[in-house]
Amino acid sequence: MNFPNLTKTMTSHHADGYVLLDGTVAETDRVAAEGHFSRKVHREGVNLQVITAEEGKLLWLSPALPGGTHDVKAAREHDIVETCATLNLKVLADKGYQGAGGTVITPIKRRPGTQLSEKHKKPNKAHATLRTPVERTISRIKTWA
Repeated sequence: MNFPNLTKTMTSHHADGYVLLDGTVAETDRVAAEGHFSRKVHREGVNLQVITAEEGKLLWLSPALPGGTHDVKAAREHDIVETCATLNLKVLADKGYQGAGGTVITPIKRRPGTQLSEKHKKPNKAHATLRTPVERTISRIKTWA
């Protein structure tokens, strides 16, 4: 399969401010292939990184990595963080991308044993609302045969 170049895709997309990034583990029938078992979903799979426009239009789907690959590692491996930082393109991502750096924006994470304050809950809710289109796109991808 020929995957489009990430930089070319991001520069051809005229984002008004941001793109949405999320990763998913797509189930596969590989039997005990090295690194393909995902503890997150408790089965064999491949890690796919998905970038969409604000409204959920699929812009880029990454080549598959082993299902055990963490999202932030996969984003770095596919040069998503570096490319978007170079293009000064804001990226809204979930907590799995905490510490990615660049222009990646993640929700505020609570500290162990504490509750998130109301002043932090509101921005997290807004962040989650803005990210719903990428979640819908991933659910459509998972129905592909």
